[in-house]
Amino acid sequence: MEPEEISSHVLNKLLKAGADDVIVSVSRQESSQIKFSNNLINATKTWENIDLGIFMALKKKIVLTNIKDFSLSAADDVVNKLLKFVKSASPNSEYAGIAKGPFSYKEVEDGYDRKIVSLGDNTIDYVEKAINKALENGAKRTAGVFENSVANVSLLTSNEIKASDKGTHSYFSIRAFNDKYASGQKVGFSRMINLLDVEKLAEEAALISKQSLNPKHGKFGKFDVVFEPLPFANIIDNLGGAMSAFSVEAGLSCLKDMIGKQVANKRITIIDDGTLKNGFNSSKFDAEGAPTQRNIMVDNGVLKTYLHNTSTAKRFNTKTTANAGLLSPEPTNLIVEKGNFSKQELFEQVKNGLYITNVWYTRFQNYNTGDFSTIPRDGIFMIKNGKIGQPIKGIRISENILNLLKNVAAVGEMPERVIGWEVETPVVSPAVLVKDVNVTRPLD
Repeated sequence: MEPEEISSHVLNKLLKAGADDVIVSVSRQESSQIKFSNNLINATKTWENIDLGIFMALKKKIVLTNIKDFSLSAADDVVNKLLKFVKSASPNSEYAGIAKGPFSYKEVEDGYDRKIVSLGDNTIDYVEKAINKALENGAKRTAGVFENSVANVSLLTSNEIKASDKGTHSYFSIRAFNDKYASGQKVGFSRMINLLDVEKLAEEAALISKQSLNPKHGKFGKFDVVFEPLPFANIIDNLGGAMSAFSVEAGLSCLKDMIGKQVANKRITIIDDGTLKNGFNSSKFDAEGAPTQRNIMVDNGVLKTYLHNTSTAKRFNTKTTANAGLLSPEPTNLIVEKGNFSKQELFEQVKNGLYITNVWYTRFQNYNTGDFSTIPRDGIFMIKNGKIGQPIKGIRISENILNLLKNVAAVGEMPERVIGWEVETPVVSPAVLVKDVNVTRPLD
């Protein structure tokens, strides 16, 4: 049987067995990946994945599972196991239901590209052009990945919701190298292949790499720092997790009891937008089937709301922000509203500071207070009297995320689209200037 037919069968069987809430989703995804290193393509991969997910609540007892075998007998077997398991599960007294439909939905603008569907072997051309562009701009070698996918999702719930969506996705990441300590990285994503300029990303990564030759060990103390969009997106991604109502309730958020309070400089406005045009995680509906929406999370530095699904919203006496996650609300596309400073104007405001193009290994020492550290990587430079100077290495940033956001002094005018290994939630952000960032020695 087709997975969509299995969905209806599973839903009806669980409801007949007494389930209060049921959500059944089918996700189909065809993906391709090209990996390259040392200026050569060294791995190509294509795969297809079909997954049927089941969520059931019975007397506040919640169970979830997935089906890979789409035969009727296998589906019946899974349903029977769920019904047995739920009897021994502990009730979740905080559970308060799922979204109630029916709803009408709007299509995501620039969310589906037939050119990505038919890319085929042409993906190799994109990678080769990017490699050549990096080499033309001074890189000695390159490495990275180019990924493309086509996805279809259907959703069926016990609350009169039947919905479907489709989308395409492209992601490109490149690191350019001149030697062991001289490297640069750029990433980008798009739902429309013509809006992803892999050659521009490659050129920028190569220029960072070339500029970062012969770094010296950096000094420690308080510095004004210009963050490129890539490292600042890493910070915003972590803030997005702290915005989840689940994180707040679990004591894993520095934003507890902060609604209506200043959590960032007034220059900072952050939006979560599940309807974003060409947004990597944009969709017509969330995991409960609620229509996605645009939520102003931080308005001129003031926290306005947490991210909610139906259940957490009822506990907080508010409305869902359409960010389900069935168990934990999750951000979709995080946007830092742009300012009016060019990058050069950001540099000109710094007499003695740092320019950071990337970070990794961001770790929180205390989620509740927001204390974290992260290690700058790739091109790191001193800024002297508004100009990029000596490349450096061997530093760590040890900060508090709220202090850092409150110390934002200027916001750039050119946002970039970032997602990747260190930035799991898609973030659209410009470069920013942050005052008095605490720079320390890396741990041995």
